Amino acid sequence: MRTLLGRWQTWAGFGVAALLLFVAAPAMLSTFRLGLFGQFLCYAIVAVGIGLVWGRGGMLVLGQGVFFGLGGYMMGMHLKIADAQIAGSDVPDFMSISGRNELPGYWVPFTSPLVTLLAILFIPAGIAAALGFGVFKRRVKGAYFAILSQALAAAMAILLVGQTGLGGSNGLNGFQTFFGFRLSDPVNKQMLYFIAAGTLLAVVAIVRQLMYSRYGELLVAVRDSEERVRFLGYDPANIKVFAYAVAALFASIAGALFAPIVGFITPSQVGILPSIAFLIGVAIGGRTTLLGPVLGAIGVAWAQSLFSERFPSAWTYGQGLLFIIVIGFFPAGLAGLAVFLRRRKRAADPPAADTERVEAKLSEGAS
Repeated sequence: MRTLLGRWQTWAGFGVAALLLFVAAPAMLSTFRLGLFGQFLCYAIVAVGIGLVWGRGGMLVLGQGVFFGLGGYMMGMHLKIADAQIAGSDVPDFMSISGRNELPGYWVPFTSPLVTLLAILFIPAGIAAALGFGVFKRRVKGAYFAILSQALAAAMAILLVGQTGLGGSNGLNGFQTFFGFRLSDPVNKQMLYFIAAGTLLAVVAIVRQLMYSRYGELLVAVRDSEERVRFLGYDPANIKVFAYAVAALFASIAGALFAPIVGFITPSQVGILPSIAFLIGVAIGGRTTLLGPVLGAIGVAWAQSLFSERFPSAWTYGQGLLFIIVIGFFPAGLAGLAVFLRRRKRAADPPAADTERVEAKLSEGAS
């Protein structure tokens, strides 16, 4: 009975979320605000993966901007090629301006939509798996792993800035179409938002399944007592690698959706600062819960969009102060704060059964 109730609550929660994302948001928001909300949903997709790796697995990742950027750049390369073909050119506009009349070799595979989609799914996840095996097999963890992932993000951003074949510091921008659909059409912009919303729901469902599976229990066990898991016959490195690869996959998909929604992808969205921004949203929302990272990422992105317009110089300090407060006093995030308050209320209120038992004893004594 309890299992059936839990399943009903889960489906009800997904139903409410679907109504909010697919009905309420398009009805209440303008085309511009809906596109902005689509960006926030992309951030939330990344946050769900970080919640799995950091919240459940205890691995502090500071380089998810790398995989986000990989997905965005691969999608951007395909979109630029498609726009050039529509315009009757063999190369994207920024290449023709610089005098190049032939695509570089690493651009050629992205002329195919299918190859592009497969690359977005497998290349970042494969890189994460290879890096994970090299790191976790050597039992690198904690601050050392965090520093390594952050160094990877910094190196990736510097590499992209120096690549003129990828737009240099300007990145890839000016996308006109998305798999044949004109991005200037508000209907197609709304379609992109729906794709991002559906992807977010699917990602949350996948992570929920992982969290409540045997693998999810092993991931938490590795976080709490890695040596004991190894003593029981499991390889903690393999468990960590899988979670890290899944998070990289989610970040790549988010980046691939982010590029056409926003209309550009640049090295500034790959480096250290974006990776830390992803982490802040997860920490504030609650990294150990399922929906905490989603709500935290959307909330922080919305606050940044709102307050940075009014207080452009003060917002960064406010964001840092909020992060310090949450980490120092509410390490489980706002979602954890709600759980803490609920438990305190239950502790303060005696259970109904105990109250009835005390009243029965008092009435017997009086008689």
